Amino acid sequence: MQLEQMNLEQLQNEEKNLLSTHQQFLDSSLKLDLTRGKPSAEQLSLSEGMEGLLAGKMIHEDGTDLRNYGGANGIPEARQLGADMLGLTADEVMVGDHTSLTLMYLYLLHAYYHGVQGAETAWVKEGQVKFICLVPGYDRHFTICEELGIEMINVPFLEDGPDLEKIEALVEQDSKIKGIWCVPKYSNPTGHIYSSEAVKRIARLGLKAGANFRVMWDNAYGVHDLESSPPVLEPIMEHARAAGCEDSIIQVASTSKITFAGGGISFIGGSLNNLNHFRKRLSVMTIGPNKLNQRRHMLFLQDLDGVKALMKEHAEILSPKFKTVEKHLNEGLQGRGMGSWSSPRGGYFVSYDAPPGTAKEIIRLAGEAGVKLTPAGATFPYQNDPNDANIRLAPTFPVLEEVDQAMKVFVNCVKLACIQQQIKKKS
Repeated sequence: MQLEQMNLEQLQNEEKNLLSTHQQFLDSSLKLDLTRGKPSAEQLSLSEGMEGLLAGKMIHEDGTDLRNYGGANGIPEARQLGADMLGLTADEVMVGDHTSLTLMYLYLLHAYYHGVQGAETAWVKEGQVKFICLVPGYDRHFTICEELGIEMINVPFLEDGPDLEKIEALVEQDSKIKGIWCVPKYSNPTGHIYSSEAVKRIARLGLKAGANFRVMWDNAYGVHDLESSPPVLEPIMEHARAAGCEDSIIQVASTSKITFAGGGISFIGGSLNNLNHFRKRLSVMTIGPNKLNQRRHMLFLQDLDGVKALMKEHAEILSPKFKTVEKHLNEGLQGRGMGSWSSPRGGYFVSYDAPPGTAKEIIRLAGEAGVKLTPAGATFPYQNDPNDANIRLAPTFPVLEEVDQAMKVFVNCVKLACIQQQIKKKS
């Protein structure tokens, strides 16, 4: 029965049953965690074959001693892997250490204070600058903007992807908007895959926006497919080149959820013009990345085909967890007016939209019952979800049995919060 069709007596009876189940969870002293999208120990073990591969191979075939300083661009084969992952040429890619988040932060710091292409292009010279943030989105993107004092403008996802009409109108009207955050394949947390049309239009935003605009294209989940015949993301740089605005595109990716989350390699790609300016900033803070880690990764992964083969093994571990999440949501909440959720084809998250005004209460109840969830509002700039509705579920880290138990708790908490909200309305 739909929630709003229930009378007060029915609501109170169901509340009583849900509270009884909730108490059982409280008595079980559960300690379950669905907060962050971390790979599980089983996934990390898939890359243990990297250990020992460096023996006798610390001198590159081109004569470079990988144990020493230098090599700011990264070793050639790692640059090629990054290029293949991002749809670029190898000379348009630099290879960094384990996290692409660092590269994104450093690039925006560089753009804000030093200028994307020289001091005269520094964003800070224009006063209060702004960024478009698709919501719900990735909290760490928002934290970077908040750290730099960049004002964030929320733009919602539509059912089929970004609200392109609104995005284009915003950048045409306001030259202080200097960029947009995009996670184009399996968006965090909604799971959206940008269509060909969306990629083409975003690639051309540099023609509509004010000077020194940048699309921050975070392809964090570009190979993180759950299906055997996955969707293919259109290469954004091809369209930007065709439009003559290739300088407006900055792309990043990493192996953080491919090999070792705390010991992978990362990539930043863009036009040669962009990379030349950014390289100058990096030379101030580093004398080169960890080339030995790049080497062992390439000995292990070999190429993009090797990455895809490894990711199929990841999918075998992850797919049952995502199916378990969907099973509980469908069986417990479908057709009851108790929210909606994504059915991702890849990536690391399920996005659940509760009835407005209940997300904080659901998360509080779940925490009380021993299931930690990402804080309400985390998927919005300034931790402020105006509808108090979105909850990001991250089922990747726990073992399957824990995901199953956590979802039982979650569904019960959703029902309880929704029922209690209706009781207040009808009392």
